[in-house]
Amino acid sequence: MSIKHRILVIVLALHAPWLQAQTPAELVLSGRQALGADPEASRALAGRALEALARRPDADVHLRARLLLCDYFAERDLAAAEQQAQAMRALLPATRRGGAEAAVLLCEGVAQEARGDSRRALALFDRAVSTAAAGGDDELMADALFQRAYLRGVQGELAAGLTDMRRAMSLYEKLQQPQQAQNALSGIAILYNRMGDHAQARHYFEASLKLQRASGMSREELVTLHNLGRTLEGMADWPAAHKAFEEALHLARRIHYPRGEAYALRGLASVRNARQAPSEALALLDLASQIQQDTPDERLRGQFLLQRGIALRQLHRPAEAVELLQQAMEIFRRADSLAEQVAAGGELAAALKDSGDWRAAFTHHAAFKEASDTLLRRQLDQRFATLKIEFDSAAKDKENALLQREKSAADAALAQERRVGRLKLVVMLLATALVVVLAALAWRQRRSGRTMQKLAMTDELTALPNRRHVLARLEALLAPGAGGGALLIVDLDHFKRFNDERGHLIGDEVLRAVADVLRQAVRPPAAVGRLGGEEFVVVLPRADVMRAAEVAEDLRRRVQAIDAAPWSLGSGTEITTSVGLTLAEPGDDLSTMLRRADEALYAAKAAGRNRVVVRTKVTEAQDGQQADAVIGAARQALRLPLASADADSHSRG
Repeated sequence: MSIKHRILVIVLALHAPWLQAQTPAELVLSGRQALGADPEASRALAGRALEALARRPDADVHLRARLLLCDYFAERDLAAAEQQAQAMRALLPATRRGGAEAAVLLCEGVAQEARGDSRRALALFDRAVSTAAAGGDDELMADALFQRAYLRGVQGELAAGLTDMRRAMSLYEKLQQPQQAQNALSGIAILYNRMGDHAQARHYFEASLKLQRASGMSREELVTLHNLGRTLEGMADWPAAHKAFEEALHLARRIHYPRGEAYALRGLASVRNARQAPSEALALLDLASQIQQDTPDERLRGQFLLQRGIALRQLHRPAEAVELLQQAMEIFRRADSLAEQVAAGGELAAALKDSGDWRAAFTHHAAFKEASDTLLRRQLDQRFATLKIEFDSAAKDKENALLQREKSAADAALAQERRVGRLKLVVMLLATALVVVLAALAWRQRRSGRTMQKLAMTDELTALPNRRHVLARLEALLAPGAGGGALLIVDLDHFKRFNDERGHLIGDEVLRAVADVLRQAVRPPAAVGRLGGEEFVVVLPRADVMRAAEVAEDLRRRVQAIDAAPWSLGSGTEITTSVGLTLAEPGDDLSTMLRRADEALYAAKAAGRNRVVVRTKVTEAQDGQQADAVIGAARQALRLPLASADADSHSRG
């Protein structure tokens, strides 16, 4: 043992009488008690036990000492933890303790869990439970049940995990190990939290905190504070969550526990993201990542990646967010953690949408919805299973009581019937709640589908209907019996100048400003949309040429009135448009109507821009003289106040 550890043991011994152990077995027992209060003291005591065992060998005590070191190193140095497992396996031939191999399997399982291989870890814990049970070793049995219960909770086997955790708690109480029993109580709270029963979990965590603070179990108090913070995250109680994580961080630094510090920083970063402070979240995650390099925990790394992805998406850096969230998803898949897959999947779908990858966003959104529904169904199923387990256990207890107390048989039977009736009522209520939840999920799915369809028909830059949407309106105009109407193509004059002189960002702002003017001016049943580039299109159902020309002139004047000063386009610079106008006439289809409007637009450009030109079958035959007359009449009409316009017009007053 190093000089540093010798000094640590001496100092701790002065403040903790239970550290005055002498024999190797006493040192190991004290180390197990110290594990919940001070991991460094536990390691030092295990080291002292190994030194004593070098002089007086005892394979069983040696095995328990190395199991303590395995627990310590599993959170800090996986290679060292695996070395402890190898040394423990070499001791097995010399052990006398029944079920001794369970200790080795526990060590190997903890190391695999830290590596993120949950399936292999669970298989090792299953073997540990069976081996300890066969050997009649209650302590190793309780430890194996505790580890298996936690991992079952991660994988969604919540009812089975709750059964394991309660068995572990009963064994610890039987062995008179109150600290371990308190840890099992916190484990039960974790399972209730994963089951979605946050209020029950909060109650258990707060009860555990009181016991841990009273007994000086600083390390376990830190773990419980972190888990309480996670529960409060699930309840969206961000002030309380922030307080819990802050307390956990201070405690981790006080007892020099890097893993606890990393978890607390992750929690604080989550709170910052929830409060829309992504830069602060990234700063906390940078600090946590430096600590996490010395903390072998794959799921913790996945949680860092998830929070970092959320922060980057809030900072409008979706491409970087997508890469990190995909890495987090892979870690959570390997760990079989469905709840964390759901959280990462939802953020990944949103980041893909922000990056413009609608197809991938839709695919991931559908996968996210499926996983979310699966998680919800699993939580409900596990709650039903938990109720059944509780009922079955209660029924067995009642049956035993009936055998011992025949005089109270009638009363017990009546009580049992009442409990069955209450259980049936609870099941009926839960079934009703399940139907409501499934209906809500179906409604959400339908609403999400409508939202995605709306996004597919909307121009991303201007938020106007896109080309596909507005041309569908035009096609409806040409249907038999639709009543005809008019089509305007509105094109910004000299738009290339905005992009060349002021940059594409200014050009985009100009397009949005023009779109806002058109959106305000055009009202149903008319429709406005972006055709592409700097071209917009207006569809005017049942409008004649005179009314359409009035609308076109009004739109041209409104755009010209836009104040261009915010974009520093130069003194006297105006935003002008050229408008091509045509009518729907018998025999027209979509392409012929667009062609005539386009020809009218080019004629407006050729005539000097900033004007409206009409092209119909009649005006084509009359060399445009009638069109000029229509435009003149429209301009004359627009000299009147807008309030005098026809109430059935297509332009807002």
